[in-house]
Amino acid sequence: MASSAMPPSLSSSLLFLTLSSLLTPLAHGLKLPFHPKDVLPLLPRQVSWPILNSLYKPIDILPTFVGRVSSLDNTLEWKGACFYKNSAWMEFHNKTGSEFGGGTLHIKVSKAHSWTCMDLYVFATPYRVTWDYYFLEREHTLEFKEWEGKAEFEYVKNKGVSIFLMEAGMLGTLQALWDVFPLFTNTGWGENSNIGFLEKHMGASFDTRPQPWVTNVSVDEIHSGDFLALSKIRGRWGGFETLEKWVTGAYAGHSAVCLKDSEGKLWVAESGHENEEGEDIIAVLPWDEWWNFELTKDDSNPHIALLPLHPDLRAKFNETAAWEYALSMSGKPYGYHNMIFSWIDTIDGNYPPPLDAHVVASVMTVWDQIQPDYAANIWNEALNKRLGTQGFDLPEILVETERRGSSFDELLMIPEQDDWIYSDGKSTSCVSFILEMYKEAGLFDPIASTIQVTEFTIKDAYILQFFENNSSRLPKWCNDGDTATLPFCQIKGKYRMELPGYNSMDPYTRMNERCPSLPPKYSRPVGC
Repeated sequence: MASSAMPPSLSSSLLFLTLSSLLTPLAHGLKLPFHPKDVLPLLPRQVSWPILNSLYKPIDILPTFVGRVSSLDNTLEWKGACFYKNSAWMEFHNKTGSEFGGGTLHIKVSKAHSWTCMDLYVFATPYRVTWDYYFLEREHTLEFKEWEGKAEFEYVKNKGVSIFLMEAGMLGTLQALWDVFPLFTNTGWGENSNIGFLEKHMGASFDTRPQPWVTNVSVDEIHSGDFLALSKIRGRWGGFETLEKWVTGAYAGHSAVCLKDSEGKLWVAESGHENEEGEDIIAVLPWDEWWNFELTKDDSNPHIALLPLHPDLRAKFNETAAWEYALSMSGKPYGYHNMIFSWIDTIDGNYPPPLDAHVVASVMTVWDQIQPDYAANIWNEALNKRLGTQGFDLPEILVETERRGSSFDELLMIPEQDDWIYSDGKSTSCVSFILEMYKEAGLFDPIASTIQVTEFTIKDAYILQFFENNSSRLPKWCNDGDTATLPFCQIKGKYRMELPGYNSMDPYTRMNERCPSLPPKYSRPVGC
């Protein structure tokens, strides 16, 4: 006789569902001995993990800004993830006898929704970041033994300590970390994680193309100015590009441009080429070398599309000026300085929840302490440019911004200027390098002086009405064997690339300086 015993995984699932159905309604009126989510780690992994994956997502790793606390008179109140009634206030003291003393942050938590939950918090000033978690319903304290000098003392006194809540709690944050980790792994698991993230948070589709997944390209039909859009979906760059795509709305994460010399030889100019020392630089490479690397050595599984220029734009393209620009930039560092500023154009229209300018500032503060040289390269110089200052570190930048009566979110949205010179020269990301070349080659004339291409994302580039709009003029090998008709040439990749809004917008004055970019629709007003 067959056993009638229920499989452990099914019985555990039914247990969780039963607990949820019985206990959740009671939560509105009573504090529960435990919450159904709190017992998930005790269930078998094959049961708990799918449920956890449905409750938490990678973006739960991001903190939510609660507010600032600056004095006894400035009491902050909020609702937490575990404790529904919370308050905080700051008490200044000088227990160490130092010049500016220290302080005690008081945090009172109450009305927990269960006896087994906890809240996890991050606390930050421009000079430090720390964290704590609260399990017991009472008043807790966080000690700042000594301020880092007058600047931190004045900042906390006037602006306060920033408080961030990890809304997913300890368990959810650990689960989110577990979900973020595979985005950067060079494995099939990592590739599937990137695909799943983009499908869920952007509405992207990954339809499999008929083989062959690599096109037999004829270089005779590729011309100067033709744009290369790349989408990487595994490994370090795959994870980075996934997050970049999510916040900007771009369906490609890297780009390069084609150039032909006077003898007809095809080259690829690229900002973001990794040299033998492991540095990301601007390089001009023979097509064969570049293409061979993408086919045989790039382990990020790049999907590549060729976007041919429209014949009218190709006739306008000043090849000599383009070569002069490319060679003048060759060997210079990738444009890390202005990389994030092409994304942030508005006060609150570019941050997918729970991101906001406060979270960006806290992340910058952490990096400023862990890797100050890295932080200086990524954002400190660019923020100094926006303030008109020199050599300020991040804490000094934040203090100076507040002193001027401005805010950090207003500082971030100041447009980048193409003529800004950084300590290592002009700074161009992969796409701004191409568009600066387009400017030099005359494609933005007669309004080139009114456009800052360092404000463009990759999406902003491929929606420009610069490209071929007649599929009959595309090369015969373009999308060879594909069952779908694309307006561009996909030359590599298992999955069919999509570029929403492709080739649809004429350039205009001050283009892309005030554009929102919120998922999943990434809507933009006319003329932003």
